[in-house]
Amino acid sequence: MKALLFLVCLLFPFITASSVAYPSVPDCSSSFSDGGEDLQPLRRETYGSGWIFDISHRITSEMPAWGSTDGLGPYLRLRTSMKNGSLANSSEMKLPAHTRTHLDAPGHVFDHYFDAGFYVDSLDMKVLNGPALLVDVPRDKNITAFHVTVYPRMSVPKFCLFIRRLMYTKEFDTSYAGFTKDGAQRLVDNKDIKLVGVDYLAVAAYDDAIPSHLVFLEGREIILAEGLKLDDLPAGIYSVHCLPLRLVRAEGSPMRCILIN
Repeated sequence: MKALLFLVCLLFPFITASSVAYPSVPDCSSSFSDGGEDLQPLRRETYGSGWIFDISHRITSEMPAWGSTDGLGPYLRLRTSMKNGSLANSSEMKLPAHTRTHLDAPGHVFDHYFDAGFYVDSLDMKVLNGPALLVDVPRDKNITAFHVTVYPRMSVPKFCLFIRRLMYTKEFDTSYAGFTKDGAQRLVDNKDIKLVGVDYLAVAAYDDAIPSHLVFLEGREIILAEGLKLDDLPAGIYSVHCLPLRLVRAEGSPMRCILIN
């Protein structure tokens, strides 16, 4: 039944996702009144009358972090504050490079690539921007070589994004579904794909975390996008645009990503 749904969605790629799919983040809401106009910022997940989808998660202290039961924790502070007499508010942050919506460069799991300079600032921006195939996969099963085999070979999209839905609990969940080593190898060998994205903190199944990353990143042709926000978006073809920070000597980077329908 999954395969049938997948093929039908490919025939009708211009379906608009419901805004209900994008819950607000409780600790991001704020409002202010100075006795006149009430000021309350509008935080959106869709733009352009519903055809641009923000698929990057907001960074909060309550978001899951790899291996943590307490979430990310405090990461941002006001270094200077106008309330304390400064001329401007200026924040500083400290957080892991592999935070929330982020990508992996080859130096993440290959030390000789790291030493050679294959950091996030060397990644091909063409790979991070272009047609993308959004695939709906089972929530409770890892992606094996069998699952990759049943996905149709596409001639247009060079990128694949896989739907999961596990990013809304603070505690790190080792039961998330990801690629096994043989599933990663089959995707690398048999599909014309340059970007692999998922909506949890790693593309690899927890028990195959390093082996699957090694398979994906060894050839330096595939970029891994992790922690994407793909809730209730219909499977089909989109245009993906991912912009990581241009960090030198960093093997990963938080990024802002959108899908255009």
